[in-house]
Amino acid sequence: MTAFDATEVRRLRTEEQLSVREIRARTGLGRNRIHELLRGVPAPDRTRRPRAKDDLRAEAVALRSTGHPVPEIARRLGVSRSTAYLWVRHIPLERDPEEERERRRAHAKTMADARWADHRRARDEARAKAHAFAANKVGQLDERDLLIVGAAVYWCEGTKSKPWRRDDHVQFINSDPGLLALFLRFLEVCGVDPAVPTYRVSIHETADPDAAAEWWAAELGVPRERFRRATLKKHNPATVRRNTGDQYRGCLVINVPRSRELYWRIEGMIAELFRSAAERACVG
Repeated sequence: MTAFDATEVRRLRTEEQLSVREIRARTGLGRNRIHELLRGVPAPDRTRRPRAKDDLRAEAVALRSTGHPVPEIARRLGVSRSTAYLWVRHIPLERDPEEERERRRAHAKTMADARWADHRRARDEARAKAHAFAANKVGQLDERDLLIVGAAVYWCEGTKSKPWRRDDHVQFINSDPGLLALFLRFLEVCGVDPAVPTYRVSIHETADPDAAAEWWAAELGVPRERFRRATLKKHNPATVRRNTGDQYRGCLVINVPRSRELYWRIEGMIAELFRSAAERACVG
């Protein structure tokens, strides 16, 4: 084909805006030859086929610009991560320093959890086995067992008289429902009528004392009307507390009115426990 022919092909493209197929029909030239002659000459807008994913690409860029990571962009747009990355790799993701630290901590925790999963599973199985063995050793408690355990528990957590200030009455405070239930059984074995004790919630002023009292009454099966006004602990903003939220119910105070003689009996039981333990140590 002559130079004139090449000029004609370019004219057909630039002036008449013909497509390659239309130029082939006009000149009889092959497709490859026409592409060679049109090298560097842009195709007319009307002949350009729109890319099916141009809208998705623009949306991906918009999401990236607002801080979304590649995995989330891929999930939102329904494309592969590699495709999403190719679309937005020219836009670096600027992370908030605190968010980045939190992300790294979460990733490290996930990796640690996976690394120690087998160890923790074995530990949990060994723990459950130890629990079952110990529970079998304890078995059913009789009245003597309850007296011994209850007296020991009270001596650890209950109100005690001091040599310089005698206050011989029974009052027990704790936040563990299991320990409180055990102490109530101890009182029953000691002959205390369940209708005698009074109850009081001791809780931080930022919590709900009435809701806590309702929970304790239901949990331990004690009369709600036997509850006295709650004791509120002043809130100290400087103190970092973990006992907050809906699961925080404070402590429950169990008070036994006119319990001087019961207190003396507890003193006697503890004295005998101490004496027996010391005697066994001397024999050993």
